[in-house]
Amino acid sequence: MKRIFDLILSCMIMPFAIPICLLSAVVIYMECKASPFFWQLRLGRDERQFRLLKLRTMTVDTIDAASHVVGQKQILKVGRVIRAIKIDELPQLWNVLIGNMSLVGPRPGLPVQRELTAARREHKVFTLLPGITGVSQIAGLDMSAPWELARVDATYIGPWRPSRDLAILFQTILGQGRGDAAAKHDLRN
Repeated sequence: MKRIFDLILSCMIMPFAIPICLLSAVVIYMECKASPFFWQLRLGRDERQFRLLKLRTMTVDTIDAASHVVGQKQILKVGRVIRAIKIDELPQLWNVLIGNMSLVGPRPGLPVQRELTAARREHKVFTLLPGITGVSQIAGLDMSAPWELARVDATYIGPWRPSRDLAILFQTILGQGRGDAAAKHDLRN
């Protein structure tokens, strides 16, 4: 049922998301003169790697690391706006449509995030399909606190309830958990 829920909602969102992504892509390209879209390896269910589609919000030379590690110096000017209103997450609807993500679930981490991977393994978070948003995001947590993040993500384990997913989606849309890990952390610290 969760898969059907994801497909129906994703198909309803896509007509609005595609023009927003295309407009954002033009503005991103104008600033960085590089592809506005990119693929990034992430860890999904059962620790399987998959390619996540994103809009570029950081410079092309940014290292492949978590946002809180990279810091705000790498964020494009337009990227600040795109990240603040979460437009950079919209291309992940593609990942939902092909089945390696859900609308709601734990945010997928990078393979290089060893501490987060260990914490999620211990808390059985890898039994879940990763999501565009989740309980940790609306709680305002980011990947800079891997053990707390995994503990909170684990609270999503259990019988699926569409009402819970809808509540998490509405809280996300209304701006709960808007923190940007890259904006909070700077490499100079």
